[in-house]
Amino acid sequence: MLLRRRFLDLVLNLAAGAAALAAAPRIALAQTFPSRPVRMIVPTAAGGPNDILTRLIGQWLSERLGQPFIIENRPGAGTNTATEMLVRAPPDGYTYFSAGPASAINATLYDKLSFNFLRDTAPVAGIMRVSNVLVVHPSFPANTVPEFIAYARANPGKLSMASGGIGSGSHMAGELFKMMAGVDMVHVPYRGAGPALGDLLGGQVQVMFDLMNNSIEHIKAGKLRGLAVTTATRSRDLPDIPTVGDFVAGYEASAVFGIVAPRDTPADIVDKINKEINAGLADPNIKTRLAQLGGTVLAGSAADFGKLFAEETEKWGKVIRAANIKAE
Repeated sequence: MLLRRRFLDLVLNLAAGAAALAAAPRIALAQTFPSRPVRMIVPTAAGGPNDILTRLIGQWLSERLGQPFIIENRPGAGTNTATEMLVRAPPDGYTYFSAGPASAINATLYDKLSFNFLRDTAPVAGIMRVSNVLVVHPSFPANTVPEFIAYARANPGKLSMASGGIGSGSHMAGELFKMMAGVDMVHVPYRGAGPALGDLLGGQVQVMFDLMNNSIEHIKAGKLRGLAVTTATRSRDLPDIPTVGDFVAGYEASAVFGIVAPRDTPADIVDKINKEINAGLADPNIKTRLAQLGGTVLAGSAADFGKLFAEETEKWGKVIRAANIKAE
């Protein structure tokens, strides 16, 4: 009996030692990370919200972790070119990707992708959520969402709804509204939000579900009329404008941004980057800058962001299938 007990104690001690040895390299890796420059892939051109927020976070991480976080802008194929770069990158913690609405939308919009975004990436951290705003030209004969819906129903197929392109966030927000409000509007896709907004300001089109940071100054100047924001709660920047959901129950649309890494990136490195990003989101200077972009912070765990992004992917997938939207 004594020999058996000593044998069991020996087995348990050996198992504990093996576990400690297995964990040691991971702990050492996290403690020494990063030991060289890190790259952050942005799937859009410089100057947009995705690029700006990634540069903010990249600068914060560089200062906190003592290595440069280098921004690489890789626009093309609706963000799919950059995503392919990410999923082919080694999962060593030295490559990250700035995920935005297109990453959630493209999963259904494109029939044949060489990757599955949710399967082939590891969520790291949320950064911010940005509201769209339902805006019309000042000459439009509606001052509220109920008036807008009534006018659209009385004039089916006669309203032109501008967007930044097929499958863009503004397009998806508009299609969701069409489905939930029971209205028929003609979608007019542009090559970017800038040209679409220009034609709305000029009166060539009547309505757009634009990102708030693009339209807010025009709303304040009276050049556009903001009827409602698309988030579940009102915007502190436009507190007098109601939400679409106040009139169309359950409606919510927003642009979600965050950071992901290649699948199988070590969990301890992901946790380290997540904690540093959350520290940045609590910094008053970064919070102010994100607010200027019309966003609210999305602090939380990597799992929180992964769950949110999966929900966004499922949500926009349903809209794309119901409206039979095809990529250009």
